[in-house]
Amino acid sequence: MKLGFSTLSQFMKPWNEIIKTALNDNFQLIEILAEGPCHPDKLLESNDLDNIDFHDLKLYMHAPSIDLNIASVNLGIRRESVRQTQQSLKLAQKLGVDTVTIHPGLIGRNDERIREYIIEHTIESIKSCQEYMDENSISVKLAIENMPNRFRYIGSRVEEIEYIQENTDCYITIDTGHANTCHDCAEFFKLNNIEYYHIHDNCGKKDSHLALGEGNLDLDLLKKVENGVLELNSYKSSKIKKSNT
Repeated sequence: MKLGFSTLSQFMKPWNEIIKTALNDNFQLIEILAEGPCHPDKLLESNDLDNIDFHDLKLYMHAPSIDLNIASVNLGIRRESVRQTQQSLKLAQKLGVDTVTIHPGLIGRNDERIREYIIEHTIESIKSCQEYMDENSISVKLAIENMPNRFRYIGSRVEEIEYIQENTDCYITIDTGHANTCHDCAEFFKLNNIEYYHIHDNCGKKDSHLALGEGNLDLDLLKKVENGVLELNSYKSSKIKKSNT
């Protein structure tokens, strides 16, 4: 398994320090969290991109998700969410990122009819991003992430992720912690077109981002993982090493 970490655990630290940490701790990849100082709008305007050397690290990117919703019933919010995703894809192409991961969206009301309706918005938004990629010769892969077992999250059900993937031909990023909050955790690992994994643990209820072995995730499920990103909230060497064994 090729393993790396999300820059979530190194949030606000300079690029050179993040890269040095990855190389010193023998990681093969990193996932760039495109929020705050790493937001695409900011980095695309910065000359700092020309001075970043990622060496041989394989790169993934998590597109902005805070305050965004590609499934929103509010057209203005949905359009801005798509725009920022497209900017992420543009930045990813410039950095040499392999895959950009996005969230499938949120539902604002506990109603199955509305849920079915806005999932079509998710599909429409992904197709808009794919059209943008074609128009701008962007070769990055676009992946949707499964979400925790909460009604407000689109993609918290296996059948939803499968439906979105089949109707867009996008890739999938499996989040092991999110899957572990669902009763059918193992079924997420059987989906087609999985590109890579977010790896962390929990006790099956709360998305607590624990190190592997600190929760009840079935670790045998990780045997099929080829590329994994440790999704821990902070970079503590003891926690990282525990998940890296």
